[in-house]
Amino acid sequence: MTNSTIAAISTGLSPSGIGIVRVTGDDAFGVIEKIFKTKSGKNVSDGESHKAYYGHIVDGDKIVDEVLVLVMRAPHTYTKEDTVEINCHGGLTVMKKVLELVLRNGARPAEPGEFTKRAFLNGRIDLSRAEAVMDLINSKNDYALSNSISQLEGNLYNEICEIREVIINNTAFIESAIDDPEHYSLDNYGDKLLIDVDNLILRVDKLLTTFDNGRLITEGIKTVIVGKPNVGKSTLLNNILGTDKAIVTDVPGTTRDIIEENVNLDGISLNIIDTAGIRDTSDIVEKIGVEKSRENIESADLVLYVVDSSRPLDSDDESIINLVKDKKCIVLLNKSDLPSVAEINHIKDIFENVLYISAKENIGIDSFKDLIVKMFFEGSLQYNDEICITNARHKALLDECIDSLRLVKASVLDGMPEDFYTVDLMNAYSSLGSIIGESVEDDLVNTIFSRFCMGK
Repeated sequence: MTNSTIAAISTGLSPSGIGIVRVTGDDAFGVIEKIFKTKSGKNVSDGESHKAYYGHIVDGDKIVDEVLVLVMRAPHTYTKEDTVEINCHGGLTVMKKVLELVLRNGARPAEPGEFTKRAFLNGRIDLSRAEAVMDLINSKNDYALSNSISQLEGNLYNEICEIREVIINNTAFIESAIDDPEHYSLDNYGDKLLIDVDNLILRVDKLLTTFDNGRLITEGIKTVIVGKPNVGKSTLLNNILGTDKAIVTDVPGTTRDIIEENVNLDGISLNIIDTAGIRDTSDIVEKIGVEKSRENIESADLVLYVVDSSRPLDSDDESIINLVKDKKCIVLLNKSDLPSVAEINHIKDIFENVLYISAKENIGIDSFKDLIVKMFFEGSLQYNDEICITNARHKALLDECIDSLRLVKASVLDGMPEDFYTVDLMNAYSSLGSIIGESVEDDLVNTIFSRFCMGK
């Protein structure tokens, strides 16, 4: 299957100025020669690589479209195979007709992610970089984009390879000394190994500590807006979104269902949930909304507790405070343009992050954005070259690796024979190898690439 010629539309299936049909495989040039006629009458397969050729896609004597065809010869292509990209007009009918001709003349439809899968199988990229391709496509903000590019350039791959090299060098020495004790001595080797293992544990742990921020960067911060009815929650949501998404009235309990929106806040992705106002109520429908609010608080990364500073606190406020006091929380004292009568000192005694705002008058919103940055990303979201783990599969394998390294350390400290060390060292080596695809099952590879978009 990997030697067959595959094709797919690599641009979106919606009307656009340009559409690209990608063809790769042993017979890519043979396919294009059957359906493409250059203005000069020359065969594109005889021309230079990485050049664009102008002409027409034809179905027999009938012209289908006026196109540019980019020809790229192996191995200097994305898949390391001969590749042709047909740049046609971006109408759905045109793209489908061009693809149909390609398939009729020797190619087969590509599976989701099959182009990138071939790049991996042909050794052009490792598995971590292949996964970074899809992360790059799905990036929701500049920071997720920068992190994906970093991994695509091989920063994670290089770190993994360096750690594996230390592991395999120690393993090779121990096994050589066991097999040939006359030329290799293991005297006091445990002390040297402990130094290496401690350093490796620190390096792997440093990668693991980036996962929570990495998840927030890529998936977004699940942010729940809570408060009593009519304190300005929906007005705050509309302010953040820049549109009147939520209904705003003076009637308490207007928001009864959950409203979910994603917003890019100065490069930070917030998955914002505006909840029903929390209060004691006899209304059955409103009760359901209040219960949903409580459930969302439990799973939130960040709680925005909105307080009407122009009204005194009451028992409903105390109930909300008990719900959110152990969460990452920002208390927003809303309606700060009005005289304040709420017990502010009581709130400040409980919560560290308290801000005065007016959602209606757009007061304090910039300070609110700055505080989110400080809370989640240690005061700075400026991108640097440090590796950030965003993939749950990578995290699980790094956990396996660090567990194995800790077993090596325990064996050394317990004075176990040296051959015990190599078992756990090789387990750590294998776990890291699964991240970059050097030791991974075919089923897992197929599963990973099946999640890719078509044509990539």
